[in-house]
Amino acid sequence: MKASFLLALLLVVSPLWAAAPIEELKLSAEYPVEGVAEGNLSGIALCGKELLVVSDRLDDRLFHLTAVDGVMHAEAELFAAPPPPESGLPWGVRARTWAMSMMRGNELDFEGITCDAAGNRYLVSEAHAAVLQVNAMGSAEWLRISASLVRQARASGMLLHFNALLEGIAIDPAGERLWLAAERERRGLMVLHKKPSTWACAGGCVLFSEAGEDIPPPDLGRAVPMPKDFSDLAVHKGKLFTLERHAHRICRRDPAKGSVERCWSFAAEALTPPRRYEADWGLAEGLWVDADGAWIVLDNGGMTRADGEQRPIVWRFAKPAGGWDAP
Repeated sequence: MKASFLLALLLVVSPLWAAAPIEELKLSAEYPVEGVAEGNLSGIALCGKELLVVSDRLDDRLFHLTAVDGVMHAEAELFAAPPPPESGLPWGVRARTWAMSMMRGNELDFEGITCDAAGNRYLVSEAHAAVLQVNAMGSAEWLRISASLVRQARASGMLLHFNALLEGIAIDPAGERLWLAAERERRGLMVLHKKPSTWACAGGCVLFSEAGEDIPPPDLGRAVPMPKDFSDLAVHKGKLFTLERHAHRICRRDPAKGSVERCWSFAAEALTPPRRYEADWGLAEGLWVDADGAWIVLDNGGMTRADGEQRPIVWRFAKPAGGWDAP
């Protein structure tokens, strides 16, 4: 068979492969959240047996969630964050971030939460490209992160734009490897390793970065292409999982390279008519993956759903039919 014919055949069938449907996750429970008046939930983690969330509008607390009669009730855990370290971000980005903080009334903009097996909680600050550790006793301190993280990320085209900075965080159970996600324009993944006195890059900080756009699932009702994004990360059984907001999917990735191994969609459940918002983008902000399924938290930004629900939402999805480690 001639090479020219094979090339033509590939050009014809490759779009069919690209368009092949991925497995849809099944929603097992949906919980409105009470007790977070400011809303804007931005991260979720299951730490031990406790479900925790953070809000990007609150700098001094995280919340413990308890399910009662189909509603998650939030109880605040207060902490005092020291002044954040120098971010290494350019003056223009820092100035716009400062202006936004004056409008919103808070400075740190926590966009994700994760935890290790020792009970330490880690909150990523988008505004300062920094990570706050809150231990089990409630004491808070900023991690000492190598300045090369921001330098390498910016050299790879990430962390260049206001409000498109660090958006996701995950740590391994041993508390020795920390992954961070750049949100968009360009999106990407970075990893840090714990050293005696700092968190540093082993070789390079950046696993990968990419540009491009995602077209949302047809059920969104508005086929508005938007930059590819990450809105959170999770680690489960040695694999890295990314929450891809606009595409309405969770993808399993190689933790050393960031390359995609498999993806699952949650669009069919998220975009039923009663659950839709008047938005041209996805609202999934926080992700946690475990053996039995996945937790996703939505940031509704004060918007009301088609069914009249105004509170923030937490979803519990069952694990895929073949499990998270399916080939």
